[in-house]
Amino acid sequence: MSDTIERIKCLIIGSGPAGYTAAIYASRADLKPVMYTGMQMGGQLTTTTEVDNFPGYPNGTDGTAMMEDLKKQAERFGTEVRFGLATKIDFSNEVGGIHKVTIDETTIIEAETIIVSTGATAKYLGLDSEQRLIGGGVSACATCDGFFYKGQDVIVVGAGDTAAEEATYLSNICNKVTLLVRKDYMRASKAMQHRVDKTPNIEVKFNTEIDEVLGENVVEGVRAVNNQTGEKEVIDVTGVFIAIGHKPNTDIFKGSLDMDETGYLITKGKSTKTNLPGVFAAGDVQDKEYRQAVTAAGTGCMAALDAERYLGSLE
Repeated sequence: MSDTIERIKCLIIGSGPAGYTAAIYASRADLKPVMYTGMQMGGQLTTTTEVDNFPGYPNGTDGTAMMEDLKKQAERFGTEVRFGLATKIDFSNEVGGIHKVTIDETTIIEAETIIVSTGATAKYLGLDSEQRLIGGGVSACATCDGFFYKGQDVIVVGAGDTAAEEATYLSNICNKVTLLVRKDYMRASKAMQHRVDKTPNIEVKFNTEIDEVLGENVVEGVRAVNNQTGEKEVIDVTGVFIAIGHKPNTDIFKGSLDMDETGYLITKGKSTKTNLPGVFAAGDVQDKEYRQAVTAAGTGCMAALDAERYLGSLE
């Protein structure tokens, strides 16, 4: 454990669009924020090769490059960006109290305010071929990447509302969408199932799973298997969208911050305030509806403003 304890006004945990935007606003408000990036600097967006739907990039950009731009902008205004992982947190329940955060089990940070922007992690199937082709045709976000498959054939994997929504969204862009459902029924709401059934270019294959994603550098197809008969078939597609859910990165906050049954942090009203004074949440860690870079950035702005106003109320 470090012999020194650092006291700061604003600690930002996480480094995606929400964290960096919070850092830009907090540093401009002279809160002198310190950011710890977590193990994946830049967050989920660094797994996306092309970003075409974030304002300000008329020709699109690379996800990693965009996060580097946001990082440089935050640093230009005085944010101190550090690579490290929060491993223990001792929150204060009192207004004006000091929150203690241990970084990498060695360094203690005492913060008057904390902005949590740890994001959520998309769930994948766990196939080696799938992991190898993430960013090369395998995606966990149709809204983010669907545009690049205009007029092409794609696959969606999943059985819930998210999978149904992604399939119907892609049906407006792609030539054909094949929806692979592991069981013999969908978990999606009846309304979403009806929408899928009524969409002519969506084909649903029940009791079907991906055995392997085919392609060397980009997706060229999948080998699917019927888990009842064992029969295998090759489906020629250029895109594979995994829609089996996300896991918010909130394990370290369990028992301290209010969260829903799936682990997303609960914020109050239209603010980013959590149940603890001086602790705010922004981005995908508290948003299971939209999960877009631009909405994450918006809540990052809100969190910094909420933190600034909170500190102002203590004076």
